[in-house]
Amino acid sequence: MAALEIHNVRKEFGSERVLKDVSISIDSGEFLILVGPSGCGKSTLMNAIAGLEPVTSGNIYIDGKDVTWRTPAERDIAMVFQSYALYPSMTVRHNISFGLEMRKVPKAEREAAVERVADLLQISHLLERKPAQLSGGKRQRVAMGRALAREPKVYLFDEPLSNLDAKLRVDMRTEIKKLHPRLGTTIVYVTHDQVEAMTLADCIAVMRDGHILQLGSPDEVYNNPVDMFVAGFMGSPSMNFIRATLEADGDGYALRIATPDEVDLLLPWPNGPPYGRAGGAARQAGDSRPAA
Repeated sequence: MAALEIHNVRKEFGSERVLKDVSISIDSGEFLILVGPSGCGKSTLMNAIAGLEPVTSGNIYIDGKDVTWRTPAERDIAMVFQSYALYPSMTVRHNISFGLEMRKVPKAEREAAVERVADLLQISHLLERKPAQLSGGKRQRVAMGRALAREPKVYLFDEPLSNLDAKLRVDMRTEIKKLHPRLGTTIVYVTHDQVEAMTLADCIAVMRDGHILQLGSPDEVYNNPVDMFVAGFMGSPSMNFIRATLEADGDGYALRIATPDEVDLLLPWPNGPPYGRAGGAARQAGDSRPAA
């Protein structure tokens, strides 16, 4: 197990800045999910953690060691890809053991590792088959098994369930949820599916346009979103928004809400807004802010 720290990481492709001073810190054994819309930078951040993309500036630490400029092989990570990336000519057994073979792990240890992960993922009966003989869900289990055989410091999952149908995705989500406490290993998982994020994560990083908008537990992100984007993005169905005008109302405050039939509703707000009476009075003239 290993803690992961990301300090002020930037990534630029020419004049385009994809990651903008990203900072994240998670404890050893935590399950971090990077979630956000397509193009927000989450896969780029995952590739930077893996060493597949060099960062423009900033630092990445795994287990307290600066790995910013180390190769993927030197970082002691294992990655599960969206596309499975299995060798079609190899059996399931050989696919799982191939990485260990390349690292010159003794044969007895390789075989023990294959049996261990096959039992863990319930694919022992598939070890002599080839990928073409397997369903999408079983191929994804094999891809996970190949990563699990390594016992690295950090596991990286890059949208591993996005190619599966809806039922398989739910089933695999359940399996991964059960698997994490048994492994006790640090996991970083990329998804655009906020239900997946809420279901699996110990910690969620909500990303948009290369920024981390909020980092916190699923409960914190869902119940105390930092802005309207996070509030609207997290949860299914998403939060409803009502546009209202904050007004002074005697010694307190009220929200004025325009209805479709052009009849205004005035809702008292006994405790007032968090910025206090003076701030509210200053804002009442023409201030319109969304209310969730």
